[in-house]
Amino acid sequence: MRRREFVISAGAAMSAVTALSSSLGAALAQEGPEAEPEPAAEPEAAAEPAEQPAPKPFGFEDVAEMARELAANAYEYRDAELVGSFANLSYDQYRGIRFRRDRDPWAGSRDFALDLLPPGAIFHEPVDISLVDDGVVIPVRFDPHMFDFNPAQFPDGVDYETLGNMGWSGFRLRAPLNRPDVMDEIAVFQGASYFRAVARGTLYGLSARGLAIGTGSAEGEEFPLFRGFWIHKPGPQDRSVLVHALLDSRSVSGAFEFRITPGAETVFDTRVALFPRQDMRNAGIAPLTSMYWFGPTDRSRVDDYRPAVHDSDGLQMLTGGEQRLWRVLSGHSTLQVSAFMDNDPLGFGLAQRARDFESYKDAEARYEKRPSAWIAPQDNWGKGTVTLVEIPVENEFNDNIVSFWQPADTLLKGNRYDFNYILTFAAEVPDSAPISRVIETMSGRAVNNVNARTYIVDFDLGLFGSDDPVPQLRASAGRIGHSYLLRLPEQGRMRLAFEYLPEGAKLADLSAVLNGPNGPLSETWIARWTRE
Repeated sequence: MRRREFVISAGAAMSAVTALSSSLGAALAQEGPEAEPEPAAEPEAAAEPAEQPAPKPFGFEDVAEMARELAANAYEYRDAELVGSFANLSYDQYRGIRFRRDRDPWAGSRDFALDLLPPGAIFHEPVDISLVDDGVVIPVRFDPHMFDFNPAQFPDGVDYETLGNMGWSGFRLRAPLNRPDVMDEIAVFQGASYFRAVARGTLYGLSARGLAIGTGSAEGEEFPLFRGFWIHKPGPQDRSVLVHALLDSRSVSGAFEFRITPGAETVFDTRVALFPRQDMRNAGIAPLTSMYWFGPTDRSRVDDYRPAVHDSDGLQMLTGGEQRLWRVLSGHSTLQVSAFMDNDPLGFGLAQRARDFESYKDAEARYEKRPSAWIAPQDNWGKGTVTLVEIPVENEFNDNIVSFWQPADTLLKGNRYDFNYILTFAAEVPDSAPISRVIETMSGRAVNNVNARTYIVDFDLGLFGSDDPVPQLRASAGRIGHSYLLRLPEQGRMRLAFEYLPEGAKLADLSAVLNGPNGPLSETWIARWTRE
């Protein structure tokens, strides 16, 4: 079992002190009117006062109790009226508001820094932020003086008196990630329950979320909100930042704990307790959100100078039965939802495998530097599905890929549901099993058959011996045509090529695995074909 902190709030400590005072007062009141003095007794040694236990510091179970109480009542949406210099901001104006580094609550620390983020633009729900110092909670009141406003974006200046208490929109953590003398951004929590992080040598790309509800459903999606954060000040020897968060939504409330450790892999040791307000059949646990516009499988519908544009190119899975799956992402003209049934999954995540500049040729976005993200459950999650949602897009400016774990059983109103997992942001998914992985997938119309489509799947050649593996190919509809294997030693690739013939199908899931005498030598490649 992993080490955890079970602690209660400073407010609870004050309640204990109040209760103690009340007890003493009641005891004194029971003495009644003044009585005749009794004969003096022999003097006794003065009794040592009983030492009261120190109050426990604020922790996860305090937030869980708040979430339980919230879930017992009707949901109340909170919104702030953005006024003055925070009202009707354009994208550039919002970016022109910067947190003042001299107002950092952790100023002087060489290991971590904290930025508080302003409201404005799309960020209008107020977020409460408190600091926790040595277990004591210190609420941070919104103060517009903690920001610098770029004069180019605010030529008329700022009227601080009209700005009021609109609430924060989130926060950003910094640490010396790439250089010891630079406080790089390592994570940002802002907007609904979204948060992003980077590892050493990577740039912001895909996002994580606290919870997904109804993603891809006909009823529409519900977006829970982190309405409060408690950010613990790291000690001099700490290499992690502890954050607690309170989530609230129409369907559910929840408590979250993130122990964030930056580095070559930036790790979120995560603990969740959910309290449904109503029965939930569409909850997405540990959701990840990314962007995929096009790549080598679907360039025909895009007129762009770049070979590919995406933050992630596949969904990687490690099932409870230790089967390794790679579901390549694709651009579709209609919404696609894929569900991979499993029992006690060992891991899943959205990965960016193409890691060279030539794969994208974008000198500004630098998609080759976007991190992958991996979810590793730390307890048994039971039966359910790893779900992938692919939403049609026409550009690179909107996230359209979502993955999450959906429990098979309904989350029932009035119950508590706990999930523990480790979320890792890194260039590569943390799975070093000796099995060949897919390097690249390409697709196009077959040369000799206008009714067929050619697929090229390149596997890492390094783990194959002198004997060629045996490909096993399947299609859920239509059929697989001619196929062959080709070794490309200079490129380090084992190429599997095959034709797919739809034969009237509108949708098909294709799969391929390379087998040896004793079983799979590669992960299982999966792709979804749809008729445009």
